[in-house]
Amino acid sequence: MATAGPRSFSAAEVRARCAQGACLVSCRRRLYDLSGFVRLHPGGEQLLRRRAGTDVSAALDGPPHRHSENARRWLEQYYVGDIEPGDEQSLSETVDEKEVSAAAQTPEHTDLCYRTVPVERDLVDWQKPLLWQVGYLGEKYDDWVSYTSLAQGNTRLFSSFTTEYSIPVHKYYFPFIFLLGMVLWSLLEYLIHRFVFHMKPPASNYYLITLHFLLHGQHHKSPFDSSRLVFPPVPASLVIGFFYGVLRLLLPEVLGLCVFVGGLCGYVIYDMMHYYLHYGSPKKGTYLYGLKAYHVKHHFEHQKSGFGISTRFWDYPFRTLIPEETFKKED
Repeated sequence: MATAGPRSFSAAEVRARCAQGACLVSCRRRLYDLSGFVRLHPGGEQLLRRRAGTDVSAALDGPPHRHSENARRWLEQYYVGDIEPGDEQSLSETVDEKEVSAAAQTPEHTDLCYRTVPVERDLVDWQKPLLWQVGYLGEKYDDWVSYTSLAQGNTRLFSSFTTEYSIPVHKYYFPFIFLLGMVLWSLLEYLIHRFVFHMKPPASNYYLITLHFLLHGQHHKSPFDSSRLVFPPVPASLVIGFFYGVLRLLLPEVLGLCVFVGGLCGYVIYDMMHYYLHYGSPKKGTYLYGLKAYHVKHHFEHQKSGFGISTRFWDYPFRTLIPEETFKKED
């Protein structure tokens, strides 16, 4: 939480904080805490570390590099207070060890007192997604986007209802959320297999026919071609990335990640099972034996049903279950 106003720091206190690992610099009596910026410094972390506890006014003006107005505005967001009167020159001098030890007892935390952009007067509303606002800036856009702004937090591009509304989830629920991701994948597996892989492309559309053959037609044409049983890694990663993005938009980060990992695990299991159903020899009477027989029927006899691969579950509610064979008893 920001303080009511800027506070004053003695030279000894600045040196003590720097000795504890902080990176504080001054510029014409104004003090800045750059501890959170050192790794981002374009000139390198070590260069900034060497300036810790000193006045950087001359360094900002160069040589070897004169810092731009944008860089100086960026610096202002790390402003924490002022150097006590009379201590300006002390920052370049050796401080008495007793003073340093006494100052080291003060809290390490400093409050940032300044933000580079007064968001309430900016041309966009930073509390809302930016992507749909910037197009209205028109001729002001070029100047606006060139003006370096907020460093804290993430730039919010898209809207997500979970940004404003989130539900606390106990850590013990996450295994069940992981399993939910696997269940959702099994549904997605069924829907993709039925409505994408088994779509009927228009007879007059060369491109859709080609796409269908590329996605799934080749597998049905040559079901025992071992090189065509698993989705290639590159297109698979694009599809996986798409669903990851959807989950990030719809769910809070950790919750969405847990569902995603569960779904990804389900996908890997599906791919391995599909390969095994074509080339494995499961023991008669086992679950995999039944699935193998079921999937073989889908390939050779019932191509308009039996879309479940890792499970037949979704064929029941969607009424695409392959019927059991019945035989008349001989007299």
